[in-house]
Amino acid sequence: MYWSSFSDFIQMGGYALFVWGSYLVTIFVLIIEIALLRSRNKALRKTLISEIRESERN
Repeated sequence: MYWSSFSDFIQMGGYALFVWGSYLVTIFVLIIEIALLRSRNKALRKTLISEIRESERN
């Protein structure tokens, strides 16, 4: 597409709310997914370390 000005680009032909809103929702969901993955990874590492230490004691 061709926009004659930066303002036209931001307005997206009258669909700016939908376009930029979808970008924001996507970024928000990706950030949440990354945070959840890091949290699960950290919990799994703790579990594995505790199981290894427990098995070394026995």
